[in-house]
This record gives sequence, structure tokens and C-alpha cells, in this order.
Amino acid sequence: MAGRCAVTLTGVFVRLKLSLLRNGLRQSAGRTAAYVTSAVLALLFAAGQLLGLVLLRGSEHAGTVVVLLAGLLALGWAVMPLFFPSGDETLDPTRLVMLPLSPGPLVRALLVSSLVGIGPLFTLCLAVGSAVALARGAFAVAVAVVAVPLVLLVCVALARAVAAGNVRLLTSRKGRDLAVLSGLVIAVGIQFVNFGAQRLSRAGGLSALDPAAEVVRWIPPASALAAVDSAGEGAYGEAVAGLVLSAAALGALLYVWRRGLVKLMTAPDGSTLAAASRPSRRESAASSGLFDRLEGRAGTVMLRSLRYVARDPKTKAAWVTSLAIGLIVPLFNALQGTGSVYFACFAAGMLGILMYNQFGQDTSAFWMVAMTISSARDAYEELRARALALALITLPYVALVTALTAAVLGDWRTLPEAMGLSFGVLGAMLGTGAVASARFPYSIPQDSGFKNVAPGQAGLAWISILGGMVTAALLCAPLIALTVWLNVTGTGMSGGLLLLALGAGWGTLLTWTGLRLAAPRTAARLPEILAAVSKG
Repeated sequence: MAGRCAVTLTGVFVRLKLSLLRNGLRQSAGRTAAYVTSAVLALLFAAGQLLGLVLLRGSEHAGTVVVLLAGLLALGWAVMPLFFPSGDETLDPTRLVMLPLSPGPLVRALLVSSLVGIGPLFTLCLAVGSAVALARGAFAVAVAVVAVPLVLLVCVALARAVAAGNVRLLTSRKGRDLAVLSGLVIAVGIQFVNFGAQRLSRAGGLSALDPAAEVVRWIPPASALAAVDSAGEGAYGEAVAGLVLSAAALGALLYVWRRGLVKLMTAPDGSTLAAASRPSRRESAASSGLFDRLEGRAGTVMLRSLRYVARDPKTKAAWVTSLAIGLIVPLFNALQGTGSVYFACFAAGMLGILMYNQFGQDTSAFWMVAMTISSARDAYEELRARALALALITLPYVALVTALTAAVLGDWRTLPEAMGLSFGVLGAMLGTGAVASARFPYSIPQDSGFKNVAPGQAGLAWISILGGMVTAALLCAPLIALTVWLNVTGTGMSGGLLLLALGAGWGTLLTWTGLRLAAPRTAARLPEILAAVSKG
């Protein structure tokens, strides 16, 4: 009777998963198109990986590649619930807390329903390709038949255990922040993969990964695929040990998952009590210091802008992404020996983009800002304070990135020139960003974790950013020409110091000019700006 109940419950959960998927696609044509496109791309990539692994059969490094790939795959499944909590509605078991469900059947039903989707299909393709690449002989084929579903089940159970253990986090504001920052993780990960690939090409190829593979091969679920390799080489004891390790890991994950579900669905949520027991924030401490000494609008606007950085998920994500990518690109190129100190200008450009669409981060609350602006002078002070808040972080950061890049390359002679050029680029971006904020404002949706532009405003965003960047590059042409001339003539450190002073002065002038040009347009277009930033 219990077995029949479990089978029935499992079927209900599978149908529920399919219904959630079907109803989600019916919400809008755009969501359907995005899902179909992502599914097609994922399946094409999986097919390419499958073909590549099959072609790897017989290679001396096949075991190394397969084992490390399995380790990365498991890592992806482990972190996926943390960065994509809204990707699967069934990841939140608290929705089922009012139903009379036993933990055992619930775990089985959730595990089977988790096998429905693009991710499990992608994992299955990689597992099958890995098994084909390693299987040699009848015993190895028999081991592969067990290893492939074991790899898939371990990955899915790992994701479920992580989700159950962190569901309070995933449904909180911090969880939404993690989802917004997922793009940063992907961008940083791509940079690390690129860096690692270039290092491998210099270190003698895949043989440099053999020591790491010897360790990962004993970590589930990679141990299951390593068992296929061991069986093909005649090491039957190692093959059995690898399968046992993965099977034990699956059992442990199911046990942890079950305990997490029981605790989650029976224990009270004390987050409200914990929040109430914390000492209240002392607003006087938060607003004291430098900002209190600034008279008028400046201190208030700067404090508000910095609080956006600390509290608003979208603003925080933009800042963290710009800071990270602005450091990674010049520094990684320097570490690879292919960079230049002038690559530090990339950091200035990434941070300067944050000046664009300043009013979009206010969303519909911009009406409160608009009520305080009655003249071009008020608009100028508003924009100037926002630029000062941005410069408070970006100026020392750009200087730091430039100095680190010069230190890695050992090129201290070029440091003043590169820093002066970076300051000029930053000033040009701040000036053009102020004009673009007044001329091309657009809304930033707050409910969507991945959309930074409201529907129908993508053209405004492209015009604002791309047009501003091109204009900023043209405005920096005199500094670029001077830099080239100083390098051709070889004027030495004195020329670099001259460019540093001129770059700082030129950047300041461009910022001031941009603010002056943007102020009257901002004051004249307050209703239009409010309408544009309120669509999200």
C-alpha cells in the first residue's frame, strides 16, 4: 500500500512539474521564445559535448578530461540553486508544508520530478559521452550502465540538498541578491576558464591536469566515471570502490535532504523573531561624518546614492560587476604577459558606465526627487552630487587597478601616463553619462532578476550607453594623441607626470561641462523622465 502511494505521489509530482513548466511558458510569448532558445542552445551544446567525448575515446588523457568534467558538473549542480532560485518552483518545499506528506515518499517524488528538465538531460548527455569515452571491455560497459544513472542521481540529489538547506536564504532578499549576481559569477568564471586554458597551452597540455584528476577521481560523482576507466584497465577493485563511493554519497545526500525537509517543514521560522531581536539601526551613525558637513543637497544626495549601492539589488549587482570585471580584465592580461598598463582604462570605462541612466535606479520614486527640482541650478546640484558619490569610489579604485597592473607588469614608467588617461576616460564617461541620463532615461525592472531594461525601452538603453561611450572616446582623443606622441618621442617620467596632470584636469573639465549641459535639460524634462523610469 505504501509502495502504491509512493508511486502515485511520484506521478503527481511529475505532472505538477510539467504543469508548472507549461503554465510558465504560457505567461508571455517572450518567455516562451527565451525558454525555447535556451533549450535549443543547451541541447546543441550538450550534443557537441557528447560528440567531443565520444571522439576522445582512446586518448591517453580521456580519463583526466572526463573526471574533471564530472567534478565541474557536480559543482555546477551544487551552486545552481543558490544563484537561480526561481528557475524551478518545486525547489521550495515550504509550499507543501500544509499537505499530509511523509518524508520518504516526498523525497522520492521530488527526486524523480527533478529529472524532468533541460539540466538533467544535459547532465545525462555528458555522463553517457563520458562513459563511452572510457568504457573498454564487457566489465567496463557493465560498470558504465550503473555509473551513468548514478552520476545523474548524485547531481540532482546534491542540488536538492543544497536547496533544502538554504531555502530560507533563497526566499529572502539576500537570495534575490544572489540571483542578480549570477551574471557576475558567470563572467568571472569565463575569465578564469580563459586564463586556465592559456596556462595549460603553455604548461604542456592536458598532462598538467593529471595530478588534479588523481584527486578528483575519488570524489563523487566523478568516482563513478573513474570506475569505468579503472574497469577498462583491469583494476576491478578500484572500479567497485568508485561505484561504492558514489552510491554512499547518494545515500548520504538523500539522508541530509530528508532531514532538511523534516526540519524545514516542522520547525517554526524564527527569522522574524531574529530580526526583531537585533538592535535597531542607529540612523544618526549612518548619516554622520563627511555627509553632514556638506551643506544643502550634496550630502543628502551622496548618502542616498551610496545607500542605493548597499541596499538596492540591481544597483549593487551593477557595482559589483563593474568593480570585478574592471579589475579582472587588466590584471589577468598582465598575469598572462599579454597586457599593458593602459588596459587599466578598462576599469575607468566599466565604472563610468554607472553614471548612465542615473534616474532609472530611482524608478517611480523619482517623483520625490522631481519635487525638489525647480530650476536648472537644482538639477545641476542633483547631478553633481550623484557624480561625486560615484567618483568617491571610482577614483581611488581606478588608481588602485592601474597601480596593480603596473606592479604585475613591472612597468612603473608608464604608470603616470596610464593613470592620467584613465582619469580622462572616467571624466568623459561621467560627463556624457549625465547628458545621457537626462536625454535617454529608461526604467530598470525591480521584480525581474535578469532584466535591466523595461520592455520597449531597449533602444533607449543602447543609444544611451553606446552613444555615450563613442562620444567619450572622441572626447578623449586629445589625451590619446598626446599619449602616443609622448611614447614616440620618449620624454620619460616628466612627460608621464604632465599627462597625469592634464588627464585629471581634462577629465574634470569634461565632467563639469557634461553636468552643465545636462542640468537645464533635466529641469525641463522632469515629467518625461518620471514617465520613462516608472515603466518597470
